[in-house]
Amino acid sequence: MVDLIYCADGNRRFAEIAGNYGFKYGAQLPATVYYAPYFADQNWKNPRRRLYMAALKKHRPALATVLDWDDNATFDQVMNWAIEAAWYVPEVIIIPKVPGTIDRIPETIGKAKVRLGYSVPTKYGKTDVSPEEFGNRPVHLLGGSPKAQRQLAERMNVKSADGNYIQAAALRFGKAWSNDEGWYYPGDKGLYKRQAKDAAYFAFELSCKSVAAIWL
Repeated sequence: MVDLIYCADGNRRFAEIAGNYGFKYGAQLPATVYYAPYFADQNWKNPRRRLYMAALKKHRPALATVLDWDDNATFDQVMNWAIEAAWYVPEVIIIPKVPGTIDRIPETIGKAKVRLGYSVPTKYGKTDVSPEEFGNRPVHLLGGSPKAQRQLAERMNVKSADGNYIQAAALRFGKAWSNDEGWYYPGDKGLYKRQAKDAAYFAFELSCKSVAAIWL
């Protein structure tokens, strides 16, 4: 069973809709959250360790990422973050972005388990580590489209996947997603029965329903 995670802060209504379709709640901390987060992420472009760790201590999520292991961070730096995070969460997500390094990542840190993070390629971020390098290690998918995430689950031992891709499409373009048709405008199918101000929420709801269905 894969945990699907709606990861975005600042909008209670989107969070409620996602929760109605079985999505767990996640946020990039520190941030405004409306529910106890199951998953916590940190801003990899602007890491703020002290504030992030304080948020982990406060919320105690089930899963939490740490500093990305890329060309900007050494293994020791990443492990130092992970050791601190392991005080507050039962499972730490380490994100390898340097090929040939996964064997160095332990399966446990203190009392916490380690889950590997894979950045699904998007404009926002990616990894140069191939899916095959992850072997049978448990994996968390970070971001990406619903289709890309589901395809990766055929190649990796995916245990969880987060994102706000479908929210962005609903807000910016009023589009929903389905496995059969891809991205579409609900209005073209005569599906809108609500006021215009609800269009983004309705498109998001349709997408949540479709995404949940492909993981059954």
